Amino acid sequence: MKKKKLKWGYCVVYVILCVGILITVLPFLWMILTSLKGQTEAVRVPPQIFPEVLRFENYANVFTKIPFARMYLNTIISAVVTVAMQLFLCSMAAYAFGRIMFPGRNVIFAGLLAVLMVPSSFFILPQYLIIQNMGLLNTIPALFIPNLFSAFGTFLLRQFFMALPNELEDAARLDGCNHFMIYSRIMLPLISSGLVALGILTLRFAWNDLMWPLIVNTSTEKMTLSAGLSFMQGQYATDYPTMMAGAVMAVLPLLIMFAIFQKQFIEGVAMSGIKG
Repeated sequence: MKKKKLKWGYCVVYVILCVGILITVLPFLWMILTSLKGQTEAVRVPPQIFPEVLRFENYANVFTKIPFARMYLNTIISAVVTVAMQLFLCSMAAYAFGRIMFPGRNVIFAGLLAVLMVPSSFFILPQYLIIQNMGLLNTIPALFIPNLFSAFGTFLLRQFFMALPNELEDAARLDGCNHFMIYSRIMLPLISSGLVALGILTLRFAWNDLMWPLIVNTSTEKMTLSAGLSFMQGQYATDYPTMMAGAVMAVLPLLIMFAIFQKQFIEGVAMSGIKG
């Protein structure tokens, strides 16, 4: 009886997981199928699942309707700079909050965490005014400057630093290492899974950011992929196959990145709450 109950329990779990996988994957599959259809097939009612003829020319049409290559480059620059600076600045701040005892540490860290409680839309106007006063409106640096530091990234990496044993730090001090040497040569390599997790989360945010690029830049030559694809949404009619082709090419790097680093990402997210 117990074995039968266990088998039924596994079956229920598997069914729930399969339903969740279908709900997650189905929109992506529909996007790929739509990118290979003609315009009439994409808007047909009832919906036509499979295209009659595979129209790969939709992927070439994206580059003629919008400056897709330039937007791709803008997105890569913005994402790479954002990820690199967040990993550098957040890891240094996390090491200071997690391993260095200084006056007011907990109060400052509580103030940093309070930023996470405020909706991000509240910061749009101050950030816009700062970028405007710096004379950087409608430029590439305006895309990533507000995102160079993250309170969430600091909190995440602080948990990893606090989980490391104190003996490592004590042994390094006996060898004559200062704080920066301990941080860069000893502690940082030991939290590689946390850095990968933060890097992937930051890359996803920077790659998919839509509102800020639309606000800070008006020229299509200075926009990112998500903002550029939104311009393909017509007022009366929309070329859905071409739009879906652009969306497929836009999401592909993120899928490849996650497929390569999925083990480190899962380890990083799972280990982030070991010690707090």
